[in-house]
Amino acid sequence: MDWAERCRTYTMTDGTSGFSVSFAGMDFTEASLEGMRARFDRALTGIADIERGEIKNPDEKRKVTHFTDRIAYPGSPEFQEVERFASAIREEGNFDAVVVNGIGGSALGPQLMQFAMNGPYWNELTREQRKHGLKIYFLDNTDSAGFADLLAVMAPERTLHLVVSKSGGTQETKNNLIAMRDFYAERKLDFARFAVAVTMKDSALWKEASAENWLAIFEMAESIGGRTSETAIVGHLPAALTGIDFRRFLAGACAMDEWTRTPDYRRNPALFLAAMWYLAGGGRGDRNMVIVPYSDRLVLLSRYLQQLVMESLGKERDLDGKVVHQGLNVFGNKGGTDAHAFIQQLNDGRDDFFATFIEVLHDARQVRIADGVTMGDYLHGFFEGLSAALRGKGRQVITIRIPELDVFALGQIIALYERTVAVYAEFININAFHQPGVQAYKLAAKDMLALQAKLASALAGRSFTGRAADFAALAGVPEREPEIASLLDKAALNRERCRREFDGGEWVYTVQ
Repeated sequence: MDWAERCRTYTMTDGTSGFSVSFAGMDFTEASLEGMRARFDRALTGIADIERGEIKNPDEKRKVTHFTDRIAYPGSPEFQEVERFASAIREEGNFDAVVVNGIGGSALGPQLMQFAMNGPYWNELTREQRKHGLKIYFLDNTDSAGFADLLAVMAPERTLHLVVSKSGGTQETKNNLIAMRDFYAERKLDFARFAVAVTMKDSALWKEASAENWLAIFEMAESIGGRTSETAIVGHLPAALTGIDFRRFLAGACAMDEWTRTPDYRRNPALFLAAMWYLAGGGRGDRNMVIVPYSDRLVLLSRYLQQLVMESLGKERDLDGKVVHQGLNVFGNKGGTDAHAFIQQLNDGRDDFFATFIEVLHDARQVRIADGVTMGDYLHGFFEGLSAALRGKGRQVITIRIPELDVFALGQIIALYERTVAVYAEFININAFHQPGVQAYKLAAKDMLALQAKLASALAGRSFTGRAADFAALAGVPEREPEIASLLDKAALNRERCRREFDGGEWVYTVQ
């Protein structure tokens, strides 16, 4: 079929919202789609099991409820309590800013929401321009530079702190909490008067916040993972504090959920999108997913999808215990900018990807560049031109169009990708809702801290000079010389007791 007919055949549009997805630029045939029938049936059964409340995270013996919880959430007492709390905070005027202390899904979703809805310069607006919405900052690592950057702009007496940890023991979040509590104590301020916890009931954080009488505690559901928590309390509270209409956001997500429950894969964008991922990557993720939104405000979407897709699908074993090493790499930029960043390789380099372009049809402002031509017209031209250029080189392209970037459309985008990830996981028979690899790195980090303690014990009460091998031998771990060297390099630049000198071949360390 010709290009126009292919576009008509393989474009899905929701006539109510105007959301559309075109798969015409992907390399597939009717025969290849027919070959997916058994996987479509498996996925429909698996998703139905999720929504019926079956255990779909067998490793952790948990239900997966983000699809169904968001249907009931707007009518729940919990929703009303968040709205009441946020409204009171905004109107009372005691706080001018909020810090979200969380990592991974506890930060990425709220960051995407804030950047997409309120823009990059929100914190520079006056309180009146923000309509009493709070400024918002994020502590999403355990990097002292990020902590210092926040302290440089934060007014402690006017700042609310959301400490977000599902388990209540996330180390990075805990580190920031300890440091912030100490910072407040140094200024003779009771941190509890500025703190709100978002965590599972009876977690360590819950108990700590209760004992210290924090301003509020909001419960996270055990059955909702961090990377799928943006439509739950994790996304709701930061959005409400900045004045974003979260109910409308949920309406968009639920509208997409309803659309993607359609059993016919030809009318279900999540089933079809998952099929494109599967066919493009040979069922093993052999092609990278490039996300290119033609909107400055969606620049964080690729980061958000990196966690959602890669943490969900990057698994060593399938549900039967077979080693499969599945996964799907995600990277991206933003339209316009990408043409001066990495499109050269996509156009002329390795054919190891498929691109997803996302266009916002409504221009935020009519900026005339020439007679009859606006800035938005140029961006649209770049969008269509790049898509055509890539297709002309035989590269594969998916296009998504939304009428405008509002909370409803953002809810649709997030829900589409959440459902597609769950469908794809059914295709390849993996558990998309656990993250054993994340636990592995945490254990490795604890091992390094234990090694640091062993070295400190060996050096206690003494001075010592030597190379890394000498220190490793002193600590009784000669086989850990490289790791001991890394600890000494860090100490030499951060602790007065340790220094180093380069002797032309390697470092010589002195600990006093």
